[in-house]
Amino acid sequence: MNRRHVLAASIAWLALAAPAFAQTTAGEIASPADTYAELFHQVQMRRLFPDGKTFVDATPKRPPDRILAAYRAHAAFTDAELKRFVTANFVVPQSPPAPPPSKDRTTLKAHIAALWPVLTRPPVTPVDGDSALPLEKPFVVPGGRFREMYYWDSYFTMLGLAADGRQDAVENMVDDFGGLIDRYGHIPNGTRTYYLSRSQPPFYFAMVGLADKTDKARFKQRLDLMRREHAFWMDGEKTLAPGQAYRRVVALPDGAILNRYADDRTTPRDESYREDVLTAREVTNRPAGDVFRDLRSGAESGWDFSSRWMADGKNLKSIQTTAIIPVDLNALLFGLETAIAQGCAHLTDAPCVAEFSGRAKARRAAMDAYLWDAPRGLYLDYQWRERARLDHPSAATLYPLFVGAASADQAKAVAATTRALLLAPGGLRTTTVATGQQWDTPNGWAPLQWVAVSGLRRYGEDDLAKTIGQRWLATVAREYQASGKMLEKYDVEEAKAGGGGEYPLQDGFGWTNGVTRALLDLYAAP
Repeated sequence: MNRRHVLAASIAWLALAAPAFAQTTAGEIASPADTYAELFHQVQMRRLFPDGKTFVDATPKRPPDRILAAYRAHAAFTDAELKRFVTANFVVPQSPPAPPPSKDRTTLKAHIAALWPVLTRPPVTPVDGDSALPLEKPFVVPGGRFREMYYWDSYFTMLGLAADGRQDAVENMVDDFGGLIDRYGHIPNGTRTYYLSRSQPPFYFAMVGLADKTDKARFKQRLDLMRREHAFWMDGEKTLAPGQAYRRVVALPDGAILNRYADDRTTPRDESYREDVLTAREVTNRPAGDVFRDLRSGAESGWDFSSRWMADGKNLKSIQTTAIIPVDLNALLFGLETAIAQGCAHLTDAPCVAEFSGRAKARRAAMDAYLWDAPRGLYLDYQWRERARLDHPSAATLYPLFVGAASADQAKAVAATTRALLLAPGGLRTTTVATGQQWDTPNGWAPLQWVAVSGLRRYGEDDLAKTIGQRWLATVAREYQASGKMLEKYDVEEAKAGGGGEYPLQDGFGWTNGVTRALLDLYAAP
């Protein structure tokens, strides 16, 4: 392709992706797509780097406006010229060295303990034009391409840190997350500017549950931050009429309020820009911006991607995340409301106790009305526009048990359904359908194992909890013996390394280490 054709192609692509270059408003922090405009577009669409996350994590060597001016002064670039321009103007992150596999196959506990220093990063002070967000204290990353601190990953990582006596690391990360709420009003998906428009499953209250509570002033500060996070998720609740939605809240026909995942932007994800543009091009019956928001919202869910979010249950181009009221999100918000009420009781703040106890009670009633399927014996996601529960059984059904939102009878039914539909030879299935997406069968994920085990134990379903926990440990141990590695996800049908998704299988791996370490304290190693 010659330069004239390259420029023509660029203009055509920009017509689709233009909102990415014009969306920032006063006070909004620019993402790399905003900052580097058509330069960003060209780098990502031409796939100069195999991983779309590489360029968005690059650090500029000089002021961004000068880089962009130099790019615009050049009529057009071949791919080779563009690659040279980028490497001359940015420090491009290299693939980090994988955590060293255990050569002598020490015990899982010993291997995990040895990985914590490998995955720990120092405080962050970004430079102008860098996508990193500032962090004041050391933190633990998942590993691989995930170079920064992630929201829901970190709770499960902290379980292992706590089990290994690393309370210092737990406190540091709770403080870092609190600093994010204080600075931005919420915890972003991860600590990058391109993640600021969305959050992730709200586990901050559970992190605080792992932290020290003897310092009353510190506990009150964290409780205040929990209330601020709750306000973020509930923004707009008082202005909605039944059948309406705003940001992350939905008003149901009877006036009840439940929540959805909903990224605030309608542009391709910076870190998966090319993938999102190509997905949107396949959708002919919806505006591209709607598709982009649903893809982004799928990322906010943490389940990126899953048949749960697909209208046809099969194809990513049918994604409808913002039309769905998810079981797991609302269970976690019930957990947050309950934790706030309990914290306020500890501080003898009666008005706060009354408000958040009432909120939790109302949410539980709404979950029973809209998400509980008594004949099936499980919780299901709800399509609020169509006013129908979705026939997509998944491990999310165990979240109400994890936070104590289920009745004894509901928990018993969920346990039976879990054993019948979700229990696999190597642990807990994520869903019951295979789509090639990573949050579908045959993959199993560490956080879902912990939610299930913890929730089932809470309701006295100890045998099923033990079965899930021991099968998961056996899967992790089998792969560890084969490769010496801890992986991001596993195939629980064949008890081997997992697959699928937008990027290669990562090792490291923060939440697998954390959950495995915590389970080893509950159940004997295989």
